[in-house]
Amino acid sequence: MDLIIEKALKTDLPEILAIYLSVLDQNRGIISLNKGEEIFEKMATYPNYTIYIAKLKGKIVGTFALLIMDNLAHLGTPSAIIEDVAVLKTHQNQGIGKLMMELAMQKAKESGCYKLVLSSNLKRNNPHDFYENLGFEKHGFSFLVKLNV
Repeated sequence: MDLIIEKALKTDLPEILAIYLSVLDQNRGIISLNKGEEIFEKMATYPNYTIYIAKLKGKIVGTFALLIMDNLAHLGTPSAIIEDVAVLKTHQNQGIGKLMMELAMQKAKESGCYKLVLSSNLKRNNPHDFYENLGFEKHGFSFLVKLNV
């Protein structure tokens, strides 16, 4: 497979947003490209917050975000969070998601993180099996409060 995983550029946003619409946000829709560009530029000012894309034959087929953050607890050891993991439905079950998560784990390890976490909706069993097969363990509860944003 000629898969390339690299940092996303602002010019990649139309394809990234299309992936979000087809995989993550079918029921809610997506933000406008202008708003996406505004947020992308803001995210670029954060230290160690990166959106990655997976490209196959020049087409973006997957994406995820990785945040590596400093901590005052845990003796100052950083931790990492994965967000917005998505692979086009036409390209799922081909090892793309696995390669993306392996890269995230490698980046977190290189940064000296003591843990790498992600959240997955309780209703989505296939992704849970996928993450567990990669070595992720259920370790507690994830809580949220809806803030009407």
